Amino acid sequence: MKILIQNGRVIDPASGLDKVTDVAIAAGRIVGIGQTPTDFVPNRTVDAKGCIVAPGLVDLAVRLREPGHEHEGMLESEMAAAVAGGVTSLVCPPDTDPVLDEPGLIEMLRHRAEKLHQSRVLPLGALTRGLKGEVLTEMGQLTEAGCVGFSQAEVTLANTQVMQRAFQYASTFGYTVWLRAQDHFLGKGVAASGPLATRMGLSGVPVMAETIALHTIFELMRSTGARVHLCRISSAAGVELVRQAKAEGLKVSCDVSINSLHLTDVDMGYFDSRARLNPPLRQQRDRDALRAALADGTIDALVSDHTPVDEDAKALPFAEAEPGATGVELLWSLALKWGQEQGVPLVKVLECLTAAPAALLDGAVKHLQGALGRLEVGGMADVVLLSEQGHWAVQAQSLRSQGKNTPFEGYELPGRVRMTVVGGHIAFEAN
Repeated sequence: MKILIQNGRVIDPASGLDKVTDVAIAAGRIVGIGQTPTDFVPNRTVDAKGCIVAPGLVDLAVRLREPGHEHEGMLESEMAAAVAGGVTSLVCPPDTDPVLDEPGLIEMLRHRAEKLHQSRVLPLGALTRGLKGEVLTEMGQLTEAGCVGFSQAEVTLANTQVMQRAFQYASTFGYTVWLRAQDHFLGKGVAASGPLATRMGLSGVPVMAETIALHTIFELMRSTGARVHLCRISSAAGVELVRQAKAEGLKVSCDVSINSLHLTDVDMGYFDSRARLNPPLRQQRDRDALRAALADGTIDALVSDHTPVDEDAKALPFAEAEPGATGVELLWSLALKWGQEQGVPLVKVLECLTAAPAALLDGAVKHLQGALGRLEVGGMADVVLLSEQGHWAVQAQSLRSQGKNTPFEGYELPGRVRMTVVGGHIAFEAN
């Protein structure tokens, strides 16, 4: 299909483009920005007046729940949720059942996803077999199958010798290790340590569970030269350590969850299991530090941390409820809300969702030839139309994800996704 998007405010943070102009799409690629080819005759013309035309959003943390957890999310439902959220490329962690530690499983997942013609799925392979933290996976074979990096997901890696070997191997071949910084023994609680968790009688996760893990990771990075992406940093102290590591020149990047960016431990309310999350919600000083760090670039990207959980797993006492929340459909609105509240320019907000996360994947997705996080003539046509005007109320039952649990239910959020184009195909269009 040939598509002409007219009169929109075209913003491409990667190139600095920000002007009202047209975008022409043909054969799955962008064939014109501003000027359309003389022989271009569109099959569909879209009036984007009053909308932002931007690169498709890139989300570095989306659980699709297949294989093994189909009762919590089917590939069809979670991919539909992704494109409804403007996400054209997503990274999924390896903690499925079975774990993504074999090339055949990676190929099966990618094949299933490609048949749906929606978001691009970029899987992370397991760092250790079965995520047991004992034996390294065959990283080379997993990379050939399509993995963009290697992760332990939420499973902590207690054995530092195994971590060291993983870093050495990854460094040798240029792979990125994705880790959530949490100490194996100190991170077993269900809420952030503090006065509120104490009053509620909930086991706590202290800030040092994150900082001790960060110190370990950084020491091993210094000795091995490994590249590490830190998933969902959650504390002010953690942010400061990342800032120092970047200043030192370590090859480290990090992201933050929309949950940690907007919520605090107070939002647990009266044991509201919708706020049972990993990492746990911390105090306001931590949230404020995360917001500032995302604005100044210490934190590279904003992620949805989309984790659909079924009703039965949430209808339990807080400490027993399964952690996680649906979020991919809220990513743009919550990013915009952060930008408006912090006074962050719109281009910077979009950069945290497009060019910045795409840059972290650059070495692993060369086959996509500029498809991720940018608008350029000749590049793959991953385009999203966004509004920043008006507000809407989050209603769990109206979400496309199979998981309906979100701590943002009832919130009035700004902005909506109007259309999502993936590879020149209109994957989502709002009514």
